Amino acid sequence: MSAKILLLEDDKLFNETLQDFLEEEGYKLQYALDPYTALDLTYGQNFDLYLFDVNLPYENGFELLTKLRQGGDDTPVIFITSRNDKESMMEGFAAGGDDYLNKPVDLDELLMRIKAILRRQMRSDRLKIGDYMLDCLQKKLYRDDIEIEITKKVIDLLMLLVSVHGAVVSIEEIKNRLWAASEEASDGSIRVYITQLKKLFPQSIQNVRGIGYFFILPKEQE
Repeated sequence: MSAKILLLEDDKLFNETLQDFLEEEGYKLQYALDPYTALDLTYGQNFDLYLFDVNLPYENGFELLTKLRQGGDDTPVIFITSRNDKESMMEGFAAGGDDYLNKPVDLDELLMRIKAILRRQMRSDRLKIGDYMLDCLQKKLYRDDIEIEITKKVIDLLMLLVSVHGAVVSIEEIKNRLWAASEEASDGSIRVYITQLKKLFPQSIQNVRGIGYFFILPKEQE
């Protein structure tokens, strides 16, 4: 499943540059040139991430985010701005921003920051995956309201794979997430956990040989 991003940038040329770049990276983009249009888009659909300019017509990006947060919208936000003073940065985070990037923007750095935020982001306490329901808080998997008997590490692996929205998760990252520093990570155990998940999601888990794995949600959820 490709992550959905709402881009708000009033510089039309830069807006188009970001659209082209992020769509080439596999993300689904909606865009706006002013905060009112952006606000309308948030009412009509859910997004995984907002990219907001700060200096905008009518009201700035901080004010728009304040409205969204007051309305219960907790979608993560990266501010992209020409403001480079400490006070503006503090204002952005106080408004509920998750990251802050100064112009001119290095596109590779932006991509890394997007991936980092999406990796941390689990949009729902309960996530439907095909015929299954994943309870992200209790770390339990259900089918037809019946709990599936799988271990905590298998659940942790499933949550990790789903949370990155179709990106490849390296074997090293799996080890870092599933095992504490005091525990000995195991390639063999990872293969066992992947095998268990493949029995539940035979069409979803793909192996990138020597690198890691990625998870494809069922078509109807894309």
